[in-house]
Amino acid sequence: MKLILASTSLYRVALLRRLRVPFDIADPQVDEALIEGELPQDRARRLASLKADTVSAQGVLAIGADQVACLNGHVLRKPHTIEAAVAQLLLCSGQVVRFWTAVSIRNTASLWCGERLVSCDVSLREISEPEAERYVQLDDPLNCAGSFKWESLGISLFQSIDTDDPTALEGLPLIAVCDLLREADVPLPLLSEKI
Repeated sequence: MKLILASTSLYRVALLRRLRVPFDIADPQVDEALIEGELPQDRARRLASLKADTVSAQGVLAIGADQVACLNGHVLRKPHTIEAAVAQLLLCSGQVVRFWTAVSIRNTASLWCGERLVSCDVSLREISEPEAERYVQLDDPLNCAGSFKWESLGISLFQSIDTDDPTALEGLPLIAVCDLLREADVPLPLLSEKI
């Protein structure tokens, strides 16, 4: 059975490659607009499910994932500009940012579906404006919710991380993915090159 990752995220692609399973990539093209009143964890679940649903090929396992960062219940978006990234880091300084990462795997032949939601609390240390500016200049986190890359220099901004699955912070909770793939009868590690 073919595995398809419904994501163009370089981070998710790199994470899934760690499992050494063959897979293809599909661009999910989903509307990620905020829905008023939707809880951050519900948003992550909804978008992960929508992304998996975009894979229309028959007889495949489709993986969709999404991550939502929030501070005090308010969703943090990707900053896209240097100014917005610095402002977001200063807002998060000394605070705990919660990341909700959802993964959804669908078997398009049997219609089986499995989903998981993983939380990750990141405690940031106090960050000065010059530190935030220097960090953004060095690590270019403009496409990252929370305005940092934990797998890179962003770790220098942290006091602690609390999660059951640290890969969830990068956007694809591999422990959950492994559990779901085993539920879908994909043995891990693979005993051959084929699923």
